[in-house]
Amino acid sequence: MKFKIAILGTGNVAWHLAPALEEAGHTVTEIYGRDLEKAIQLTKKLYTAEAQDSLDFSDSAAEIYILAVSDQAISELADEIILPEESILVHTSGAVAIDMLGYSSASYTGIFYPLQTFTKDREIDFAEVPFLLESDDQETLMKLKRLAKSLSPLQYVIKSKDRMALHVAAVFASNFSNHMLRLAEEIMYRKGLDYEMLKPLIIETISKSLELGAKKAQTGPALRSDFNTLESHYQFLNYNEQVAEIYRLISQDIIDSY
Repeated sequence: MKFKIAILGTGNVAWHLAPALEEAGHTVTEIYGRDLEKAIQLTKKLYTAEAQDSLDFSDSAAEIYILAVSDQAISELADEIILPEESILVHTSGAVAIDMLGYSSASYTGIFYPLQTFTKDREIDFAEVPFLLESDDQETLMKLKRLAKSLSPLQYVIKSKDRMALHVAAVFASNFSNHMLRLAEEIMYRKGLDYEMLKPLIIETISKSLELGAKKAQTGPALRSDFNTLESHYQFLNYNEQVAEIYRLISQDIIDSY
């Protein structure tokens, strides 16, 4: 079953999702962007989609409208968008409840959340992306399942309260772990050391954690309660009190957890 779809948003998720939907055989009818030029840039990656900066979709042929925008913008756009009858409005956020779409002009609402980190200049294999789906209407949910299945074999029906827990876990697993790598980069560069030396360690750490489970894979001075090393590290980091405090808090949490 193929759908006609309008994408609202021009950020990282929209940049990857719109072409993937076309490759799966669906038709992207419109790309909405507050900045029309950004919408035009995205349509250049597509076949027939038109760019627009108006939220009036009353004459659109699309059946499904995907809000691929920041969490803060979802409620505002949902309230302002003008949709044709029998339309389905969904958003792609992991943290925003389905209720935020309840005051829109859509006949049906849902969640279409791809659980992945997206960056414009890095390719994504959607076949490996889990999609978390939700709708209070069973027919709408079935359509979202078909849409997700056309992109990935991984689909899960998750209620908003559980999706929030998953999103928080994802922030720890992805955003926070990446920030730790950035701090490691800065420490190496500050001393003129080559960050490449850490890459085998990073790869082995992630692989081992996924294979054994994070708790079994944990190593380091905090696990060993090596307080002399912990204090030396803390003193070394005193050039940046905030980073030193991050080190102290995480080390203490490891100590308390084992």
